[in-house]
Amino acid sequence: MSHPVQAAGDRWMRAREPGSRFLRRLPSPVRSRVSRLMNSAFPIFQCALAAGLSWWIATQIFSHIEPFFAPIAAIISLGLSLSKRWRRSIELVGGVTIGVLIGDLLTHSVGMGAWQIAAAVLVAMTIAVFLDNGPIIPMQAASSAVLVVAVPAIGSGVTRAGDALIGGVVGILVAALLPTNPAHRARLDAARVLAALRDSSEKMAAALSAGDEDQLGAVFADLSGLRGALETMRADMRGGREVSVISPLYWSSRPRMERIADTGEPISSAVRNMMVLARRVNGMVSRGERVPDAVIDLIAQLGVGYESLRAYMLAPPDGQPDAADAARVLRGIVRHANPKVVADGDLSTVSTLAQIRSQLMDMLMIAGLSRTSAMAQMRPRN
Repeated sequence: MSHPVQAAGDRWMRAREPGSRFLRRLPSPVRSRVSRLMNSAFPIFQCALAAGLSWWIATQIFSHIEPFFAPIAAIISLGLSLSKRWRRSIELVGGVTIGVLIGDLLTHSVGMGAWQIAAAVLVAMTIAVFLDNGPIIPMQAASSAVLVVAVPAIGSGVTRAGDALIGGVVGILVAALLPTNPAHRARLDAARVLAALRDSSEKMAAALSAGDEDQLGAVFADLSGLRGALETMRADMRGGREVSVISPLYWSSRPRMERIADTGEPISSAVRNMMVLARRVNGMVSRGERVPDAVIDLIAQLGVGYESLRAYMLAPPDGQPDAADAARVLRGIVRHANPKVVADGDLSTVSTLAQIRSQLMDMLMIAGLSRTSAMAQMRPRN
């Protein structure tokens, strides 16, 4: 029977994502590509709009001839990632300015040629690296210097830097006036990781019941493969925070976005702790040690807890299940994770329970509890 929290989350997901059943019918390689395209569709639209608009502004309003730096700057400032768009715009304008100034100086001083291009790249990248440790300024400075030296007829250095500024500003305006929902991608990312943790808990419990060492190894491999998903989640959480700051349309969403972003660290910690747990129980099975049924049951209950968190993460604003619902499920699991259940166990069993309790700490914090409150919940009750 499905858990009430899981059922509520699934009902909302069916209402919000009518295309999910279609995606599930696709072959796995195609499904992942279609899902990636769907997640990136709106940022692609933003880039296309900003590129065309920045060219039109540069040519029609400022009368620049062939302002190719404007659409390039708009595209790079937006990108497909939601995070650090302000920084990308500033870095790009800075890189273009350095590159065009160095390129112009060399072109007017020593002319065009292979060694002049090499010298322009050397000087531009050296200055850029000295000024900033990010990747965009050095690369943009180098490419801009090459373009200036190789194609000196296209505008002056001031015009090119102005084009970059136009593109960067247009990119930011498009992000602010036509923003993506700052919470949407971050919530989906977090829900996917939580679903993976739920599945890992269930598979781990089943493998322990069967004494299947190979399956336990597969669980650990699946958890190790979550690193990319965690990086994407953290990037989208940073991007969501940024969108909620720069877009007036989503200023009211800032508190919610902050709550979602605050789950990033405990979710990452939960993955690390689950990997440690998988490695620990795998070692116990490989040494022929018995994992008590009470501990196996607790691992299975972790799956219920992660499902409650997944459903909470996907719930609409002020909808059900909420943080209180998820925390209620977790407190029920915490009551079963009492040290008394392994009072007669050996050191490996006690350590395994301690690892499960670490998981529950992370889970309570994902549900919105502070570290202090989560620690208070973990204190054994008589």
